[in-house]
Amino acid sequence: MELRLASRRDTTRLGVRIAAAVAPGDLVLLAGDLGAGKTFLARAVARALGVPTEIAIASPTFTLVQEYATPRGVLLHADLYRLRESDDDAKTSTEIRRLGLAERRAEGAIVLVEWGEGFARDLGGDPALEVILRIEGDGRVATLRGLKASSLA
Repeated sequence: MELRLASRRDTTRLGVRIAAAVAPGDLVLLAGDLGAGKTFLARAVARALGVPTEIAIASPTFTLVQEYATPRGVLLHADLYRLRESDDDAKTSTEIRRLGLAERRAEGAIVLVEWGEGFARDLGGDPALEVILRIEGDGRVATLRGLKASSLA
C-alpha cells in the first residue's frame, strides 16, 4: 500500500496512525534514502505514543539506540546506519544482536528501527510494519508493508 505525504503534517498524521496500531513487542522498520523523513516520522510516532515535548527526539545515529518511557510501555528508537557501513552482513548481524533489541522486544518494548531492512531476524523476527519512504516531487511517498499495514489505510 502506498500513501502520498504531501506535507510534514501528512507525515505527522501517519505517525499518529502508526502509534495507534502498534502494540508492545512490535517491530517497525523505517527505510529510505538519507533525507527521506525517517527520523521525522519516528519523532511523530514517539510523540503520538506520549513522549513529552520537553524530551528531545533526535536521530540516534551515534548513540545507536534511544529509550523513551511512554504510557504504552517502552519505546526503543534505533538507527543502524553506522552498523551497515560494512559490506559484511555477518558482522552487521553480530553488532545488531549485541544491542539486545530482540530481547527487549521479547520483553514488550516497541522497537522502531531506522536502516534495519534486511536484518529483521536479528531484531526478533518479522516486523509488524515496514515503512519505505521516498522523496517524490515536493513531498514523500510511504510504502507500507507488514501485518499492520492494512490498518493504516
